Amino acid sequence: MRLNDAINRIAFISDYPPRKCGIATFTQDLRNAINSQYPHSETFIISVNDLPEGYNYPPEVRFEIQHNDLSNYRNAADYLNFNPVDIVCVQHEFGIFGGPAGNYLLTLLKEIKSPIVTTFHTILKIPDVEQMRVMRELIRLSSRYVVMSETGKDFLEKIYHADPLRIDIIPHGIPDMPFVDPNFYKDQFGVEGKYVILTFGLISPGKGIENVLKALPKVIKKFPNIVYIVLGATHPNLLRQQGESYRFSLERLANDLGINKNVIFYNRFVSLEELKEFIGAADIYITPYLNEAQITSGTLSYAFGCGKAVISTPYWHAQELLNDSRGILVPFNNPDAIAEAIEELISNETLRHSMRKKAYIIGREMIWSNVAHLYMESFIKARRSKIQLSKHRVIIKTLEEENLNLPKLKTYYLKKLTDETGIIQHAKYSIPNFKDGYCLDDNSRALILTVLLENTPYYDDDVRRLQEIYASFINYAFDEDNRFFRNLLSYDKKWLEEKGSEDSNGRALWALGTVINRSKNQQLQNWAADVFVRAINNVETFTSPRAWAFTLSGITEYLSKFGGDRIVSQIRDELEKRLIGLYKSVASNDWKWFENYLTYSNAKISLGLLSSASISSNQEAMVIGLESLKWLCGIQKSANGNFAPIGNQGFYNRGQKRAWFDQQPIEAYSTIAAALKAFEVTKDNYWLKEARLAFEWFLGRNDNQISLVDHNSGACRDGLHIDRANSNMGAESNLSYLLSLTLMHLYSESYSFSENNFETSERTSLVVN
Repeated sequence: MRLNDAINRIAFISDYPPRKCGIATFTQDLRNAINSQYPHSETFIISVNDLPEGYNYPPEVRFEIQHNDLSNYRNAADYLNFNPVDIVCVQHEFGIFGGPAGNYLLTLLKEIKSPIVTTFHTILKIPDVEQMRVMRELIRLSSRYVVMSETGKDFLEKIYHADPLRIDIIPHGIPDMPFVDPNFYKDQFGVEGKYVILTFGLISPGKGIENVLKALPKVIKKFPNIVYIVLGATHPNLLRQQGESYRFSLERLANDLGINKNVIFYNRFVSLEELKEFIGAADIYITPYLNEAQITSGTLSYAFGCGKAVISTPYWHAQELLNDSRGILVPFNNPDAIAEAIEELISNETLRHSMRKKAYIIGREMIWSNVAHLYMESFIKARRSKIQLSKHRVIIKTLEEENLNLPKLKTYYLKKLTDETGIIQHAKYSIPNFKDGYCLDDNSRALILTVLLENTPYYDDDVRRLQEIYASFINYAFDEDNRFFRNLLSYDKKWLEEKGSEDSNGRALWALGTVINRSKNQQLQNWAADVFVRAINNVETFTSPRAWAFTLSGITEYLSKFGGDRIVSQIRDELEKRLIGLYKSVASNDWKWFENYLTYSNAKISLGLLSSASISSNQEAMVIGLESLKWLCGIQKSANGNFAPIGNQGFYNRGQKRAWFDQQPIEAYSTIAAALKAFEVTKDNYWLKEARLAFEWFLGRNDNQISLVDHNSGACRDGLHIDRANSNMGAESNLSYLLSLTLMHLYSESYSFSENNFETSERTSLVVN
């Protein structure tokens, strides 16, 4: 090692014990191993919390991140830049970090100056668009990448296009244990004289433990002195959502199979020393996972490397590690095959001990002390490459090049407009106007907003409560008999119509689809799906193009979750056909629109068609959606180049003069949502520019140079008059602003909205279709 290669300070970004997680344990073991082998190096942890209260961490944890608080990631970057380190080592796993597919981590990594080495604990073979984007950005930001298998290296190269020269294969570390007879440990657990089969790790349905239980009756008939130990606590996420219901179902299964005397459930997250003793006592280790998508298994590495005979289903890591008769692979979901494998290993001691010896010899390369040296070599290479590449330049941006500085999203006024029934339609100045009651339109928009906020730091218990209120309103609005929604509800809780407008029904379906596809609340998703499938069949009676478009947006969300629904797909195709036909019958070279007039929420028609075409692959719909939106964006500009939506004081009839005022916030939101969707499907930076222009209309980039947003409350005024802003602050306007701001915040984490330097990369749909 050259003198200037010395790695003196290392920061690990991961979760960490006492959080119960395999990645947390891995990080602790890796840090301890590096400290042991390189005592001159200082190591510390930046840990990610999944609980608001955090954990009682050991002193090596210097900084905590709340996983869904984006500001914490920025603060962590500041911490690392003020306390510089030689290497930042990221332990990456989907689910640890906040944001869509964990993209909040990227905010941190983009800001830090130290070289980054990322360990990929999960490498998906078929990622969704958002996961692909996050992975490619991680690869771009990292100096080197660590994978734990040849399969992982192959995936990283071929699927994510990582530079193979920057990939290091370092096995999952294991404790250094002597190669001893399992009987040495058995008396500690009261299982002396028995064959011990072991499965350990956090318990969850994907582990396939039920298949081992189903295999045991057959084995017990031949070898009654079998005991199967299931070691490990229920996975914390599963425990929070379902309690111990899965573990109880396994216990009931064991009871039903009559194998209670042969099964031990040890419901604890054990220490390393305890784990070593359990592994030591095992004759056979089983990993019966249910599918192949497991690139790394720490439990398999531990058991194999410590010299155990292993039976496993053929997930990716097992296929590679147990190759050349180093273990027995059995088909997925096949208890009979598991039983045969157990019987073979018990009956054939020579085979069993031969496997043990092969595994133990290979395992010497996997012990933590050796893994620490391999990581240090990777760190040194990363630091060298960073030094070679760093030619420091000071880049000064003009105001035009600077990215858009977004306001903080405030929900104070949203809460003020909402009571226990729903969001109140109108306000007199900033005072809710009870006289006008509530409407389905606004509660649908509000529900969509709360679902979008689930992927931001602004989602809290108060927003969750509002979400339930808006969902309850929509549920109450649904007429079970005619399967239409009612729209207008008086303040004294009386419906003012038997059936709401087509547009309000379309918006309700749009909101339900959004919940189905995007919400993380399973109960809310179930409710939304139930109402959606009952309401959707009436859509074909709609005659309003906007209702068709709103419904297409909802259908797109629904089919993104349930793409195999033929009935809903057929309705989508019919609505696409209608909008295409309408456009062809009306549009000309100078009027590229669906109707002979522009009125309200205009861009939503283009958005509905673009959203639908993005999953139907209807190229004609895609072309018309883009063509109409581009024409509309041209119409919605003043002589000064500002965004200037069609005013509602006369709208715009073909061949006549357009109305310039009153300009409405709903038009800005519609344009922003449609422009961002157009960018998603084209990657053309023109659309990011249009989205920015429309958003800045709220902030005063309009022909009157008046901001519609109150800085203190975050509330939005109802529109722009010819000489002033409308002083009232109703629900539609505020929801339009908050939806627009939320979309811009979500996009700004991945794209630059500077006018001359729009960054592009792949991204899943963030636009509410």
